[in-house]
Amino acid sequence: MAAGIATAIESILFVSGRPLERAELRKLLDIDEESLTQGLQRLEHDLESQGRGIRLQRLGEQVQLVTAPENARYIAALLGLPMSAKLTSAAMETLAVIAYRQPVTRAQIEAIRGVNSDRALASLIQHGMVTEIGRAQTVGRPTLFSTTPEFLQQFGLTKLEQLPRVKGAPDATAQSSPEV
Repeated sequence: MAAGIATAIESILFVSGRPLERAELRKLLDIDEESLTQGLQRLEHDLESQGRGIRLQRLGEQVQLVTAPENARYIAALLGLPMSAKLTSAAMETLAVIAYRQPVTRAQIEAIRGVNSDRALASLIQHGMVTEIGRAQTVGRPTLFSTTPEFLQQFGLTKLEQLPRVKGAPDATAQSSPEV
């Protein structure tokens, strides 16, 4: 049963060309949450264990098919795109804070880093690694930042749970959501 659902999910995601909500997949396939979860797990396992050039990427309640990160240079050559410029150490540090603490405000990032993060944050947004996801329900309603599917793809991840554990860092999947 899960194999048939997995192939149906693969076909739907391939044709859609965009991230789909889990609820949308359940509705299209007329299945319950448990069957969808089993189908997604089967598809993810099949793609990874067979060393295929496609991966299943999960971000929150959305899933999509993406190219394997190890093939990025070939895709860039096909599309005539320059390979992404390297990020500065300040941008990488800022990205790490966002990845492990998301959603997070600029003030929270700067409190952790101890320095102004405007340029690093702007660079991450420009590279498509970080996006604004809303506003915190606190004084001043500061902007909340989170990583994007591009972040996952560039680092060879399919979901945030695959981030390496760092001693003293919060669980990236817990998402300490300030009210949006």
